Amino acid sequence: MKKAIIETEKGNIILELFEKDAPKTVANFEKLIKQGFYDGLTFHRVIPNFVIQGGCPKGDGTGGPGYTIKCETKGNPRKHGTGALSMAHAGKDTGGSQFFITHSPQPHLDGVHTVFGQVIEGMDVVKKIKVKDVMKKVTIVEE
Repeated sequence: MKKAIIETEKGNIILELFEKDAPKTVANFEKLIKQGFYDGLTFHRVIPNFVIQGGCPKGDGTGGPGYTIKCETKGNPRKHGTGALSMAHAGKDTGGSQFFITHSPQPHLDGVHTVFGQVIEGMDVVKKIKVKDVMKKVTIVEE
């Protein structure tokens, strides 16, 4: 199993990544993590009982890695339940580096955003995250 660990001041968020269901999205996330792209970035958007969102190098939701990736929603059985890791975008096939984690089930996002992981530890940390909280370090672990 491939996992991502997001280290914050409030604790760690451990995510299982769904390589089988969203291979290109996971590969992009892993590439950015290995480049250190996310280290030091903030969660720029936090909506209680909805989502926390991060991965914008500008810190305001308008930035990305300088390219976009295609959505992997077709044939992806993963849903936006509590703790879903999903790609943020400004419209179909415009994702890049920004992602969000759901506080609670968000079925209206199913089939619109690519779910590519799930919180397996640290949901309490997700719920404590506030705007401008920093991702100190993000790493990939293979088990």
